Amino acid sequence: MVNQPRGHTSSRRFGIAALQLDLPRGDNLARITAEITLLKKRMPWVRMVMLGELGTFGADPAKAQALPGPAEQRYCEVARRNGIWLLPGSLYERDGDLVYNTTPVIDPSGTVVARHRKLFPFLPYEKNVAAGSDTTVFDVPGVGRFGVSICYDMWFPETTRAMCWHGAEVILHPTMTNTVDRDAELAIARASAATNQCYFVDVNVAGELGVGRSIVCGPGGEVIHQAGNGLEIIAFEVDLDYLRDVRERGWQCVTQPLKSFRDSKVVFPAYAAGVAPSDFLSGLGPLVVPNDVDAQDNT
Repeated sequence: MVNQPRGHTSSRRFGIAALQLDLPRGDNLARITAEITLLKKRMPWVRMVMLGELGTFGADPAKAQALPGPAEQRYCEVARRNGIWLLPGSLYERDGDLVYNTTPVIDPSGTVVARHRKLFPFLPYEKNVAAGSDTTVFDVPGVGRFGVSICYDMWFPETTRAMCWHGAEVILHPTMTNTVDRDAELAIARASAATNQCYFVDVNVAGELGVGRSIVCGPGGEVIHQAGNGLEIIAFEVDLDYLRDVRERGWQCVTQPLKSFRDSKVVFPAYAAGVAPSDFLSGLGPLVVPNDVDAQDNT
């Protein structure tokens, strides 16, 4: 799935809509589900919808629900009714005495195929929220592999690198930021995309909950779109053929960081060993100067 022969004609384009909604504090479940339904009617080519972190009920751990639970089930029904993949931002999840910040991944049949628990709660401010322990990736059949992280996770480059080590091609990143460091987050999003040769989709909330300024980056770190501060519907297509070409030949036939990372013998002091074997990275092929594609296809 990751490596395709030269000259193939199929295009693996996949429509995603990131909803940067201007949400108030409180219960926004009805508003969000209505926006999703309206979007799908307006843009039927969209196959995946995602929202910002904690937009449903705001940043209040007292609103935590067990998963599966009523809010998640409502989102499952919306995904099934509209035939879409859905990442409804995140919800505070209660699991016994613990509360996690969790993003469900729901497929077009309304089935939850994954749940990502935020690995790095925003301490010391996101109090009484437990840290998750697992990197989350999932496959969209016939399209590619996607990874999920939440807000502060992005500040730790190991999170994105681990997902891409597992073969993730698109990183879906719901965020709730209302602080002065949004400029830094935009730089991190671009750097994460460039250093891991992936799409990076960072969706913030707006209104009372956040400052907006969502960003979508391509696998060279290029900005596909950067939103303003208010309500914005960001609908776009990822092109997985383009991404795989970037990973094989380098962005603009120059940088091939994943191959160099794979082939490195450096053992960094922060880690117990060097680069662990990865079936995905092994499949990228040798680290060489790219050939002329047209000449190669004509031979």
